[in-house]
Amino acid sequence: MTTTDSPLDAADEPVESSVLHATDNGVAYLTLNRPAALNALTWPQRDRVIALLAAASADPATRAVVLTATGKGFCAGADLRGAPAGAGDRVAGDVTRTIRLGAQRLVSAVLDCEKPVIAAVNGTAAGIGAHLAFACDLVLAAESAKFIEVFVRRGLVPDGGGAYLLPRLVGPQRAKELMFFGDSVPAAEAERLGLVNRVVPDAELAGTARAWAERLAAGPTRSIVLAKQLVNASLDVDRATAFAAEAAAQEINMTTADANEGVASFIERRTPKYRGL
Repeated sequence: MTTTDSPLDAADEPVESSVLHATDNGVAYLTLNRPAALNALTWPQRDRVIALLAAASADPATRAVVLTATGKGFCAGADLRGAPAGAGDRVAGDVTRTIRLGAQRLVSAVLDCEKPVIAAVNGTAAGIGAHLAFACDLVLAAESAKFIEVFVRRGLVPDGGGAYLLPRLVGPQRAKELMFFGDSVPAAEAERLGLVNRVVPDAELAGTARAWAERLAAGPTRSIVLAKQLVNASLDVDRATAFAAEAAAQEINMTTADANEGVASFIERRTPKYRGL
């Protein structure tokens, strides 16, 4: 569990103002908004992000999600002052329960979201903040952004799915290097390692994220999400299971209006008009 010292009393902040939510052109924008704390996450914020991702999954009008933050930090980790009361009086099982219901549930909400999720990383992403970004389907980073596996600096084991996500992105040796040393990884190096898709100038981050998200929102939503699910599961199953899942996804997708539109537009030699259905 990554901790951070915040000048604010997190308990006094309305969660609606510390996690902003807006929709535009089929895109849901989720913005962490505790810039003075470098957007360290409280429990109420986690719950709100999880709920908003679930709502995006269930809403046919929402066809892509952008997760970003205000200020100089994307997310500095977990703010333990937002943890439930009584967290200091631990008994056996409390830590496991805290991780499972907190960091792991948050990362799972991103991985399981039924819409493509873009991380627009505007600054430091440390600990669970880094894993929150790495769980997203696409990661854009501002040139000033950096990523830190900060857990080792505090004598902690990585949480929030870090030991699951990192080897799948950069391989086991690189993952161990990042976790064992806890060095700060600048955005350009993160791109070289394969942790992010694209690095852009700070001033262009929001515009690039919007352009990518709106392009996704104009696409065949169900086929994109089925592809997301296939890729996310691919490294955990054998070839026969992966091939069976691929065939099942094709079967499901061919019942969608967008698949029919895609085929019809090809035959009719016109640009398809997808509705996300």
